Formats: sequence, structure tokens, C-alpha cells
Amino acid sequence: MKKRTLFSIILPTFILLASFVMKGDDGLKIGKKIPMMNAKMVGIDDQEYSLQGLMEETGLVVVFSCNTCPFVVGNDSFEGWEKQYNELYKKAKNAGLGFVLINSNEAKRDGDDSLEKMKEHAKEMGYKMNYLVDADSKLADAFGAKTTPHVFVINKLGKLAYKGSIDNSWDSKRTEDRPYLSEVIEALKNSTELKDEMTQPRGCSIKRN
Repeated sequence: MKKRTLFSIILPTFILLASFVMKGDDGLKIGKKIPMMNAKMVGIDDQEYSLQGLMEETGLVVVFSCNTCPFVVGNDSFEGWEKQYNELYKKAKNAGLGFVLINSNEAKRDGDDSLEKMKEHAKEMGYKMNYLVDADSKLADAFGAKTTPHVFVINKLGKLAYKGSIDNSWDSKRTEDRPYLSEVIEALKNSTELKDEMTQPRGCSIKRN
């Protein structure tokens, strides 16, 4: 009972902090070319990958994620978005998009977000996609990524098509469910106009040094 009460207090606090973090928009702009496309990052298989190498015919979904944030892993008050990762990966693959998770929590690299912990977490959750280390949070800085999770979708031209949240399930005042990322994937698949190019991400702040 105490655990449930604690989570009910913690999650609104995370939401408040995330809302504060996202005031303003000083990150990568919609329609702009993606930086650091050829930068190499180590994955949980100990191989090196670049965003360019992970691009598919229609583009690439980039999700800044981590191993511990309640918005990613969930708690008693929130399911956690990572439970959707494999299904979103499948949707992206069927639409001709690559899908990659990026861990930019450099300040926790010797602890919960070390490469070894990433390997353990990915195995536990059965991740189907690549999960890469963003050393010194360089990619997060280049993108202006702020939260875990924070989604960026690259189109086939190597330009930013969408950034923001996976869906609006965090919003207790929503009047309809909006699966933002699924909508973007479907729009790129069918070469139709996106309903939203940008939404507010919600999550824990990326832990930079």
C-alpha cells in the first residue's frame, strides 16, 4: 500500500518536471537535415552503428530511452512506453522505417545506464531493435533531445519529419487517444500529410554530465 501511494506521488512530480523541461523549443527543427548521421555508436551487441546505416527506404525512428525512468519502464500508476517498443518496431519495419533506441544518460553511465545494464535490460524486455550508447550525450545535444522517451522521426530525405511523444496516454485530461508515433509511421508509409509534426514529449530529463 505504501509503494502504491509513493508511486502516485512520484509520477505527477515527474510529469510536472517534464512539463517544465519542455518549455520552449530550442532543438532540431522540423524539415531540417539530421546531424551526426554517420557518427558511430556502440550497441548492446558490441557492434558499432550509425543512423545512416540504420536508415531504411522510408526513414528511421529514433527514440531516446533509458533503463529506469518510470515513463519508460512503468510503475503502478503508468504502464510505461517501452512496452510498446517492439510493436512500434514492427509497425516501422512494415512501413519501411528503421527503428533504434538511444541511451544518452551519460551521467549514469557507470551505474543504471551502463552498457552492461543496457544489455541486461534489453534482454529482460526482449527488445527487437538496436539499443545504442550516445557517448557524452552528443547525439542528444545535436537533436535537442530532452526526455526519456523523446521521439524523432527521420524521413527518406534525411530530414526531421516529427518529434515529440509516443502518444498522449500521459494526459489525464485528453478527450481522445492519440497514438502520435503510429500515426506518423502510417503517414510516411502512405506518403500522406502528418496530423502533427511536433508534440510535447513527457518523461524524465536526460542525465547529461
